[in-house]
Amino acid sequence: WNQPFTAIDIGCGNGWVVRRIRAHALCQHASGIDGAPSMIAKAREVDPEGDYIEAMLPDWKPSEAVDLIHTMECLYYLDDPLGFLHTLHNDWLRPGGRMVIGVDHYQENPSSHDWGPSLNVHMALLSIEEWTEGLEKAGFVDVEAVQVGAKEGWSGTLVLTANRRMD
Repeated sequence: WNQPFTAIDIGCGNGWVVRRIRAHALCQHASGIDGAPSMIAKAREVDPEGDYIEAMLPDWKPSEAVDLIHTMECLYYLDDPLGFLHTLHNDWLRPGGRMVIGVDHYQENPSSHDWGPSLNVHMALLSIEEWTEGLEKAGFVDVEAVQVGAKEGWSGTLVLTANRRMD
């Protein structure tokens, strides 16, 4: 970033991404949201000065839109992750803002396919194309997808980036 910005980490867990983002010289505010009370408690314990919100998606939304949204290993737990991308684009992200999504559970990563059934948890299994098209249909531009850290038996983390157009 080359100008002051605000950020939110969806599925913040213990808050490590929030702490990293907040340490950036131009970060004006960073907050984290997580639905797990134990994770929010841990984040607040480690970082009492931080802004950590215990809330469930897709119902919660920030009081103000932000410049950067980060989420890792979270959106596929939603009943309609692609539909939620519209909400993120329209209600969470400022014009000109950027979205960064990390996903390990996706169609092209076969070793992740049994995660949902083995944990008895709903996990949407989407392809790279479904993710990128979903971002584009939600109104995002400059959509990119790259697989990072691939190795034998692991297709890597799918990292998706996208921008909201300046209005």
